Amino acid sequence: MKSVDLFAGAGGLSCGLKQSGFNPLLANELAPQYAETYQLNHPETQMMVGDVRQVCEANIKKLLGVEEGEIDLVAGGPPCQGFSINAPIRTLDDARNHLFKDFLRVVAALKPKAVLIENVPGIVSIGKGTVVQQIYAELEMLGYKVNHKILFAGHYGIPQMRFRTVFIGIRGYQGEIVFPEPEFAAKAVANFTGAKELCISTPPLFYPNLKPQVNVWDALSDLPEIANNQITSPDGYTCPPQNAYQTYLRNGCEQLTAHYCARLAEVNLERLKHIPQGGSWRDIPHDLLPNGLKRARRSDHTKRYGRLHPEALCSTVLTKCDPHWGSFFHPTQNRVISVREAARIQSFPDSYRFSGSITQQYEQIGNAVPPLLGKAIGDEIIKMLGDIA
Repeated sequence: MKSVDLFAGAGGLSCGLKQSGFNPLLANELAPQYAETYQLNHPETQMMVGDVRQVCEANIKKLLGVEEGEIDLVAGGPPCQGFSINAPIRTLDDARNHLFKDFLRVVAALKPKAVLIENVPGIVSIGKGTVVQQIYAELEMLGYKVNHKILFAGHYGIPQMRFRTVFIGIRGYQGEIVFPEPEFAAKAVANFTGAKELCISTPPLFYPNLKPQVNVWDALSDLPEIANNQITSPDGYTCPPQNAYQTYLRNGCEQLTAHYCARLAEVNLERLKHIPQGGSWRDIPHDLLPNGLKRARRSDHTKRYGRLHPEALCSTVLTKCDPHWGSFFHPTQNRVISVREAARIQSFPDSYRFSGSITQQYEQIGNAVPPLLGKAIGDEIIKMLGDIA
């Protein structure tokens, strides 16, 4: 299966789609550091570094030596910052909110058999749904049957509270667009617009048939201890894989990389001593709190300065694993999670390498699509393409 990955980032989506059977022939990414990580892990893929708005569709066809309809899948996640419910101002005037049009421009030129767009949940409500309407209108005009859902990463064996909006389009398809059904009994409360209508739920009746959720300790327990601000990674593991998730992550990988972490200041180390597993800023003595949190209500900032609970899911991995942003303290060690631990929580295999500074590596991981989510979606797309073959 031949694919093209636009807004490819560090390659999380391509990593998952490759596990499904897609071969990424070409990728486009604006940020050189992200593109370098992508190339490190997908050396056989042609990488176009630069603004997608400058990408000429005719050049893509010429570069790949393909005609209209020969590509099986065009996939990608147009930058989501302007759509995010965390954005200070959410407006269609934000230039980033129009990059999906360039994605659709490339789709119109290549006319792939399938289209996959992933984004944050906030895309469904911005402009009172006009972005979603336009995506549907453009794809339907090109002959695609389209549907979209909000998927929860925990349902697919990813130990993280992460929701993503996913659009799937299949050209000339008469059947129902199918999304991957939950496989793991992970639970989360979705508090955003469209959650009730668009999220795939798991009725209690089916919970006995689902696998237990993959938790933080399932992801981290086999990694060696490291110190706060450790800047070199231990080379190896200290024990065999302890569970199925670790077996998947390691998959024959002998050398451990990127198991190093950002530095915590002394004041944060002092605060951390007071925070139990599953605890947060509320457990810190008042005189040690940052000034902003001294004025906070107990109901505010629920995940700030949180220590992960080993039996729970991690909060959404962000572009900074900073305690002021969320729950990123290690469950048993007095430090933030390492780059490799963040990658594992996103379901990147241990063989996946990251380039750039520690700060840049955290950012690449936080912005990525979890590979196992990409695989789950890719598996369904391949089944649907088989129906029209």
